[in-house]
Amino acid sequence: MNKEILIRYDRCTGCRSCELACAVAHSASKTLFGALSEKKPPRKRIFVHQVGSKKVPLNCRHCAEAPCIDACIAGAMHRTAEGVVTNEDGEQPCTGCWMCVMVCPYGVIRSELAEKIALKCDRNCLDGSGTPACVRACPTGALVYGAVDSFAADRRQEFLSKALL
Repeated sequence: MNKEILIRYDRCTGCRSCELACAVAHSASKTLFGALSEKKPPRKRIFVHQVGSKKVPLNCRHCAEAPCIDACIAGAMHRTAEGVVTNEDGEQPCTGCWMCVMVCPYGVIRSELAEKIALKCDRNCLDGSGTPACVRACPTGALVYGAVDSFAADRRQEFLSKALL
């Protein structure tokens, strides 16, 4: 069963720890202090936005019907055997045409203009237990890495506990 990065919106405080951890995990040094001194600043692949009074972390949903794969003219965007949608290590290199940026319904693919490549969550940040850096860094548990059905079952149980007690 594939795991996904799921969001407990009610727990996000907007601290941006997930963004920082993502950028550091994608740095050459893999450390905060090392990343700060790198020539090329590391780039985050998760975004925290504020909508009204709510803070909302957004990242790639690795859609089952991923429009970014269909729109990729270069043929770089693909799905791995693990279900991760990525433009890295594919048959063709990303050419920076930005078609994926234009069709992503969540707006979570960013452009790296200097290198002419699209950047998105690639899950190349998993630790030894297989947990993404953004999830590990979340101090409130707003980000959960788990199976969708298990997440939904937990949410139902929480709702019922509140409703019936």
